[in-house]
Amino acid sequence: MKKKLLSLLQYILFLGLGIFLIWLSVRDLSANEWQQLVNSLKDAKYWLMIPVLGALMVSHWSRAIRWKILMQPLGYQPNTLNTFFAVIVGYLANLAIPRLGEVLKCTILARYEKIPADKLVGTIVAERAFDFICLLLVIFFTIITQVGVIGDFANKEFSNTLQNKTSALSWSGLITLVIVLLLLTIAAWFVLVKLKHLTVVKKIRAVIFGIWQGLTSVRHIKNKGAFFFHTAFIWVLYLASIRLGFYAMDATSHLGMKEALSVLSFGSIAMILTQGGIGAYQYLVQKVMLVYKVQEVEGLAFGWLLWGAQTGIILLTGVISLGLLPYLNRNKSARSV
Repeated sequence: MKKKLLSLLQYILFLGLGIFLIWLSVRDLSANEWQQLVNSLKDAKYWLMIPVLGALMVSHWSRAIRWKILMQPLGYQPNTLNTFFAVIVGYLANLAIPRLGEVLKCTILARYEKIPADKLVGTIVAERAFDFICLLLVIFFTIITQVGVIGDFANKEFSNTLQNKTSALSWSGLITLVIVLLLLTIAAWFVLVKLKHLTVVKKIRAVIFGIWQGLTSVRHIKNKGAFFFHTAFIWVLYLASIRLGFYAMDATSHLGMKEALSVLSFGSIAMILTQGGIGAYQYLVQKVMLVYKVQEVEGLAFGWLLWGAQTGIILLTGVISLGLLPYLNRNKSARSV
């Protein structure tokens, strides 16, 4: 009962945050701007979204193959279609309840491939660990390739705390930042080491340990090259889908890979903030577009366009996957009766 209540509260919290961010992104729009938003979405070249959807579907297929590679050390070789359908259904479930998809895709594969679900949990931890590293790398490359743009944005947004009147970096602000980071590091070490007997600290240590286990589990994989290839390929396809998506709107058609990196960075963070990125994705993409001189309304429209493509393809293929799974495995079910 307690777990169900916590899950419900979590669902309400994430959904509420998403709705709030949607409201935040549109609250100041005038009647003319509303019409501009509608016109921007109506005038978008939707046929140019076909390669975007194609790139997203290939990324999901690549994720399924990578998951299969992680299962090899366990002694299992599931059907690729079953694995792919399980991945898609997992994404579908995550649109409703955060992290439900991770559990559901394990139970689906366990049902149709006779793989113990508990053995699949470790593979999910490994997947998430490497995806987290990839996200950090994307953010890192976004920063180092756009120091000027990000610096200008930082000057504008944080001038009161880190910049002096001449827009040169304030030494006092920099020293303060370093001291704060150092104190936070010391505090984190103290909590994790000296207070490890506390229940909440035990849970935090378990999460950190799980991520470490996931990262080190790759040493047991036979085909490490294929694993790292698909790990990189998935994120390259995410980046490509955004870059291709720019062409669908006149206001964003001039943008390139650097801008796509920024959208990927903030868009990925948005997907973590709310289920399916609802609200958060549109809001953060809108803010990113402002940095690149895209009008606020046009940036919001582009956020809705990309989010709609990502969510729409999951809704469509998720429902199809749920229908095809029993059909694809009908002979297995008949033999088990």
